[in-house]
Amino acid sequence: MEVTELKYILEAALLATDEPLSIKRLLQLFPEQELSANDINQAILSLESDYSGRGIELKKLASGYRLQTTEVMQPWLQNMWQQRPKKLSRALLETLALIAYRQPITRGEIEEVRGVAVSSKIIHYMMDKEWIRVLGYRDVPGKPAMLGTTKTFLDYFNLTSLQDLPSLAAIKDIETLEPELAFEATDSEQETQESEADEE
Repeated sequence: MEVTELKYILEAALLATDEPLSIKRLLQLFPEQELSANDINQAILSLESDYSGRGIELKKLASGYRLQTTEVMQPWLQNMWQQRPKKLSRALLETLALIAYRQPITRGEIEEVRGVAVSSKIIHYMMDKEWIRVLGYRDVPGKPAMLGTTKTFLDYFNLTSLQDLPSLAAIKDIETLEPELAFEATDSEQETQESEADEE
């Protein structure tokens, strides 16, 4: 198979799905071809070069590769929607940030840092979004669950790994974390979070 044809097929596959695609998954497109992971990697590198300096980019994430619009295009693209998504609640942001930066961490440890109880709805919301998961259980009385982030969290917030998180030294408070990771929620999500914050 010619490199150009391979690139076009990979490009089409990446456009056809919202999920990041791994090299292994992309190889599954060619069950009858003698292609290797290296062939796919070379085609991906060529595609990345093709999109350099344009309005879209081929982004490597934790779960694989995704075609997406570049960050600099957002001011223009947001005009396509009449109503902008509302931001995530402060309670959810603080909880998620603590899990991301201090994982594995228990709910009790989060509450100790924040100084308030963590709403069960916030934990369930993040688990439903598959941003966090139980990594294990602390070997202390009560066996509290230890929470950590997932690949879905990294993919959602455009990160390849936890090392891509802004450094804690660069974050003065939770408000500066929002633009760093572009935390946003839909109207229905905002309503849920507001009711959760009221419970605290």
